Amino acid sequence: MTEQVPDDETAISGFIERMGLSAQGDGLPRIAGRILGYFIVHGGPTSLSTLAASLSVSRASISTNARMLRDLGVLDATSVPGDRQDYYQLAPRHYVRVLEGYVQRMGALGESLATAEREIGDDHVAAHERLADMRAFVTTARAQTRELIRTLDDD
Repeated sequence: MTEQVPDDETAISGFIERMGLSAQGDGLPRIAGRILGYFIVHGGPTSLSTLAASLSVSRASISTNARMLRDLGVLDATSVPGDRQDYYQLAPRHYVRVLEGYVQRMGALGESLATAEREIGDDHVAAHERLADMRAFVTTARAQTRELIRTLDDD
């Protein structure tokens, strides 16, 4: 018995939906993952109205989630000469930008943990142990992520 291969549109829509579920599993809005899936396949530039129609989602939801993905470094806002609509496209090596943002956010978390360790009284021994443990995790996670970025940049 031969396995049925889906047509391109079915395969693409399935991929886009799986990206939405993946994003949702990571705590992001499902539509953000669907937008990412769309751009992985289509690249861009694409207008918000085209995205809304293609994904059967309101333009307001598309706009909110596209801005969030832009802020994360996944999408770049762009323009098309002679057109006043907002356009987006997949950022080059967007995954590196996401990792760089993670390193920055973890740096801020590490500073917050260090401040808490300095400011919380020594009589809170268990709290200091948890803070030190978390700070060690953050330091290791940042170092490993920086190494991953270096490896990706070498490719």
